[in-house]
Amino acid sequence: MDPEAIRGVERVPHGGCTDSTVTDFSANVNPTVPTGVTRAYEDALAASKRYPDDDYSAYRAVAGEYVGCEPREVIPTPGGLAGIRLAIETLVDEDDSVLVPYPSFGEYGREVALQGARVEAVPYDELLEADPADHAMAIVCNPNNPTGTVYESAALLDFLERCRTGRTPLLVDEAFLGFTDRPSLAGREGVVVARSLTKLFGLPGLRAGFLAVPEGLAERLERARLAWNLGTPAAAVGAHCMRQREFVERTRERVTTERERMAERLAERYEVRASEAPFLLLDVGEVGVDAVLSALRAEGMTARDARSFRGLDSHLRVAVRLPEENDRLLDVLLDVDV
Repeated sequence: MDPEAIRGVERVPHGGCTDSTVTDFSANVNPTVPTGVTRAYEDALAASKRYPDDDYSAYRAVAGEYVGCEPREVIPTPGGLAGIRLAIETLVDEDDSVLVPYPSFGEYGREVALQGARVEAVPYDELLEADPADHAMAIVCNPNNPTGTVYESAALLDFLERCRTGRTPLLVDEAFLGFTDRPSLAGREGVVVARSLTKLFGLPGLRAGFLAVPEGLAERLERARLAWNLGTPAAAVGAHCMRQREFVERTRERVTTERERMAERLAERYEVRASEAPFLLLDVGEVGVDAVLSALRAEGMTARDARSFRGLDSHLRVAVRLPEENDRLLDVLLDVDV
């Protein structure tokens, strides 16, 4: 990290509401959690009087099976963002350039800037057509946040091959890929995959995730990783959650059904972006973002003001939650006065 660059880098806005009385559509988090989480946490808390085993062998084994890579290719991290930072600060130098999509997760550009490197901003739907040569890294968000767009596997693999040819590491943020049945890129040469467990499993405060890194890069990132960087409860609960295949399938089915239902209803009034993620991006047009947010607050709900994303000036992002919660959201959004 470049000490000089830090002075010019600001924090970026995110969704998420800490008021438990508010139904939060601003954060794309599963409103349900797998059974057995409390027991797994309590058992691990009792073991927290000692340092965790810094090898995290059990966690790596489950994570490798979860995404389809070897356990030795798994780098435990306290959340997906910590993995993204580890990859960027390890592989990107000062004055390098990095291909970064927009509109997309704001932390990519921030982490690149903190390294004293240069963001080469590319529209997310044109990124796979860009030339990765002469860049220190290319970053892809799949599905893209906030649009919910999933890149087709053939196009993504073709881009990865061009990254390999140009010796440009590809960082793929798969924070929301678990909500789909699309395959991970984990285990492929030249790609670093960042995974977050806490969105799919409804535990964002737990801070559990990992990187899947091919052997050629894994040793370097493992050396740079902080010791004991994943707490004992987070490792235990994360491993427990990754084993819950039936929970994942039920979640995918519910999200798909509810997302399609919500999109169809919302299209009666707004422009709705096609999505394969647990959220929808809406262009609210003349209704106005402030008016919609105000109407939601009056009914004890909140959504993500997407105007902080580059190129979006009249947009909201809404999470897909439980049917009865989604019904409340639809009632407000379809009845806002202009």
